[in-house]
Amino acid sequence: MMARLAVGILAFALGGCMLGPNYKRPALNLPGEYSEGAAGTSDLTVPPDWWRLYSDPALDELVASGLRKNADIHLAIARIEEAEGVLREASAAFLPEIDVNAAAGRARSSTQTGTLPPGFPAIRNNFLLSANTSFELDFWGRLRRGREAARAQYAATRYGRDTVALTLAASIAQTYFNVRGLDAQLTVSADTLKAVEDSLDIAKARSQAGVSSDLDVNQADANRAQVAAQIKDLRRLRFIAEHQLGVLTGVLDLHVQPGDVWQLPVPPLPPPGLPSTLLERRPDVRQAEATLVSANSLIGVARAAQFPTFSLTGAFGVQSRDLSTLTSSGAGLWSIGLGVVGPILDWGRYAARTEQAEARAKQAAATYEKTAQTAFREVADALSNVRLAADTEQDLRDRVDRASNTLRLATQRYKAGYSAYLEVLDAQRTLNDAQLALARNRQLYLAYTVDLMNALGGGWTAY
Repeated sequence: MMARLAVGILAFALGGCMLGPNYKRPALNLPGEYSEGAAGTSDLTVPPDWWRLYSDPALDELVASGLRKNADIHLAIARIEEAEGVLREASAAFLPEIDVNAAAGRARSSTQTGTLPPGFPAIRNNFLLSANTSFELDFWGRLRRGREAARAQYAATRYGRDTVALTLAASIAQTYFNVRGLDAQLTVSADTLKAVEDSLDIAKARSQAGVSSDLDVNQADANRAQVAAQIKDLRRLRFIAEHQLGVLTGVLDLHVQPGDVWQLPVPPLPPPGLPSTLLERRPDVRQAEATLVSANSLIGVARAAQFPTFSLTGAFGVQSRDLSTLTSSGAGLWSIGLGVVGPILDWGRYAARTEQAEARAKQAAATYEKTAQTAFREVADALSNVRLAADTEQDLRDRVDRASNTLRLATQRYKAGYSAYLEVLDAQRTLNDAQLALARNRQLYLAYTVDLMNALGGGWTAY
C-alpha cells in the first residue's frame, strides 16, 4: 500500500504544474537590412576564422597564440567549467540522495535505578547499518525551472567565451595592422629623410658656390632634424604596439619582423541589403538572450518557494546487539514517510523575492534589447567606415601624386635659380604628410574591415 502511494505521488510530482512564465523572445524592432555594402559580392561567404582572409601567416600565428595563451580566454573557460558544475548540480536534484549510516557502540546502563528488566544485561553492544534517502517531489516545477536557469546560464558562459575569443582575435588583428601601418610610415619617413638629406647636400653646394645663402642650408638642416625626430617617434609607437600585441598573444617577449601593410589584401565586402537577422549569430547577443532565459526561469523558482515543499523520505537497514546476528531476518528495519513544509506567515518575504526575480528578468530583457541595438549600430558604423575609407584611399593617392609632382617641379626650379628653397621645403613637407596620411588610411581601412568581421560575429553567409 505504501509503495503504491509513493509511486502515485512520484508520478503526480513528475507531471505537476510549472510555475512561472515560459520564455518568449521579445521583439527587437530592428530595421530589416543595412543599406551600406559593396556591389557584385552577393555570393560572399566569410568563414569563422576570418583573419585567414588577409593571407598573412604571421597574423594567423599571432591569433592562434592568443586563443591558446591569453588570460581572458583562460578566465572564460573557467567560468564555463563553473557553470557546467552548477548545471550538473541542478540536474542531480531530480534524483534521490542516498546516504549510508554505519554505527557500532558499546554502553553500560546503571543497575541501581530499577528500570532494567530482570536478566537484561547492563552492558550492551549496538550495531547499525542503514541507507537513508530524501527526495523532493517537484510539484510546482521549482527543480525544473532551476535546471532551465542553469542550462541557460551554461549556454551564456559558452557564448561569453566566444565573445572573448572573437574580440581577442579582432584586437590582435587590429594591433598587428597598427604595427604594419607604422612600418609603412617608417618606410615613408626613411625615404623622406633620404630626399631631405639630398636637398641639404644641394643647398650646401649652392651655398659654397655663392649661388644661395646659408639660410637655405639652415632650413634644409632643420627639415632633416624634424624628419629624423619623426622616425624616432614612429619607432616608439611601434614598440608600444608590439608590447600590446605581446600581452594579447600571451608572448610577452614578442618581436614582430618589419612588413609591408600594402601586401595585405582587403577582404571582399558584404553585398548591399545585408539582413539585420545576421546579428543573431553574434555571441554577445546570444549571451544576452541566454541570460534573459535564465532570469525568466528563476521567476518560476521564486514563485514555487511560496508553496509547500513535499519530500519523500525513506530508510532501510539492519540493527542488532550482536554482530553475528546483524544479517538475520529479525534485524531488518525500514521506514518511509512524506514530509510537507510550507510558509504560513512570512510577511510577504517570498512574494517580495518573486518581485525581485521579475525585476531582474526585466533588466535582462532591457540588456538584451540594448545589446542587439548596439550590435546593429556597430555593423552600420563598420559598413560606413569601410566604404568611406576605400573612397578616401583614392583621394589620398591622387594627393600623393600631385605632391610628388610639385616636389619635382620645385626642386627643378630651385636648382635653376627660379625659386627660393622655401618652395622645396614646403613641397617636401606636403609630400611627407600626404604619404603618411595614405599609409594611415590603409591601416584604418584594414582595421575597419576587422570591425566589420567582429560586428557581424566573425563572418556572415549571404542570403
